[in-house]
Amino acid sequence: MYPAGVSEQSISEKLVAVTGAAGHIGGNLVRSLLAQGRRVRALVREHTAGIDGLPVEVVRCDVTDAESCRRALAGAPVVYHLAARISVGWDPPGPVEAVNLGGTRNVVEACLACGVERLVHFSSIHAFSADPVDGVIDESRPLVHNQPHTLIYDRTKAEGERQVMAAVARGLDAVIVNPSSVIGPNDFAPSAMGEALIDIFHGRFPALVGGAGFDWVDVRDVVASALHAETQGRKGQHYLLTGHWLSFVELAQLWGKVSGAKIPRLVAPMWLARAGAPFVAGWSRLRGKRPLFTSDSLHVLRNHRHISHDCASAELGHNPRPFEETLRDTYQWFKQVGKLA
Repeated sequence: MYPAGVSEQSISEKLVAVTGAAGHIGGNLVRSLLAQGRRVRALVREHTAGIDGLPVEVVRCDVTDAESCRRALAGAPVVYHLAARISVGWDPPGPVEAVNLGGTRNVVEACLACGVERLVHFSSIHAFSADPVDGVIDESRPLVHNQPHTLIYDRTKAEGERQVMAAVARGLDAVIVNPSSVIGPNDFAPSAMGEALIDIFHGRFPALVGGAGFDWVDVRDVVASALHAETQGRKGQHYLLTGHWLSFVELAQLWGKVSGAKIPRLVAPMWLARAGAPFVAGWSRLRGKRPLFTSDSLHVLRNHRHISHDCASAELGHNPRPFEETLRDTYQWFKQVGKLA
């Protein structure tokens, strides 16, 4: 955290650099920073839809290029690192590793070289081991290791955290936040979960999957707690930013309630979904689309049921809003921008 005596005004005067600024969390974070009167340098690689029209300094930056990172972070005392490749079985390992691991290494090295005063690194709940699956996951749970069954996304997010912690040992002032599955407004791309909600609304899900669920959290609650992590978080500390566990069937039913969508009545057992996953993935790739589900995503939806955000609540004021409110606001935003037409 910042030393005692640092005023809110001095904090607000600090230039803030945000990698992955046009993503779902990034776009919401940039809007919150601007609402605080902060000066924002938005780092993007290609697409800018999530921040178009906002009064920010837009800088092209490929986090896999070390020199690009150093140029982009120069002169920014505060850095939020969100750039990541989220993939649960639909991307080849190479690009995922290049961004999540190599990109994080480049960002922390640039932070050290540029004298960054505080880095807020966005990791994921997936960085923590899911075993034992019936135990409570908190900040004391070990990170995953590279084992034969470890998903590439999980491994690269864990290794990225290790890069941050190694930099902390070298003097970098950094804090790590670990959101669960994020849902909410300003989802321009849209995200994987945003796309799933849109597909459910349009009747593109022939059936739901039973025995599957996850912890879902509002993107605005994640952003609010990340902002508190910048000013209040302890150097080198992890904070789990989670929300509410719902089965996928419960989520779909609640989505139907707030959106008026007709929810599929058929609920496929997990064994059947797992058997069909390779065919669904193959058909989706032939059509050039992200698959509705994969073997890996079904595996994920059977883990991380019991997660504690007590530490984030006590130190950052993390307070997840009711999930029905999240879905209602998400529906209204999708409707407003024409994604449900």
